[in-house]
Amino acid sequence: MTVNPPVLTTARLKLRQLTDADAAFLVRLLNDPAFIANIGDRGVRDEADARAYLATGPRASYHKHGFGLYRVERDDGTPIGICGLLKRENLELPDIGYALLPEHRGSGYAREAAVAVLGEARDRFRLVEICAVVSPGNAPSIALLEALGFVFDSEIAWGDPATPTLLYRRTQRKPNSSGSTATTNAAHKA
Repeated sequence: MTVNPPVLTTARLKLRQLTDADAAFLVRLLNDPAFIANIGDRGVRDEADARAYLATGPRASYHKHGFGLYRVERDDGTPIGICGLLKRENLELPDIGYALLPEHRGSGYAREAAVAVLGEARDRFRLVEICAVVSPGNAPSIALLEALGFVFDSEIAWGDPATPTLLYRRTQRKPNSSGSTATTNAAHKA
């Protein structure tokens, strides 16, 4: 089994690029009813589908943008979810995405992983503004985005035209020439 070294580490988590060895884990995560209801059905039903998803999704993003969704695992190596940056053609900015297996929700793992990814976005990729998309009924995800400093921007057409999707934005702090951080203009486009 090929395991990539961690890209990011936190007090309790390691985030690493996804590989074909993650196929069984992804089948379980992407078929979780909450994932399908709040994020969407990726059509991944077996490990072959998961490997195809990896090739055209996360691994293609690593190659094209240098970032993508990461496997989130506890220190003992147990995979608990995914978190990372995406660059979608229908969004102006890169967006953060995350999803955890049901038994790992409510423990602060999503926040911990998202803080690490946002730090990488700022420090490594020099991204000043990040967005996020969320289903209106996904109250836990909306609360997390707001706790991370994201601000509601607008409703956008996404997926099912009968159900709007909420767009959030966050202005990052960026390093200045002295090495400390300075807040960029927090105003966002109306």
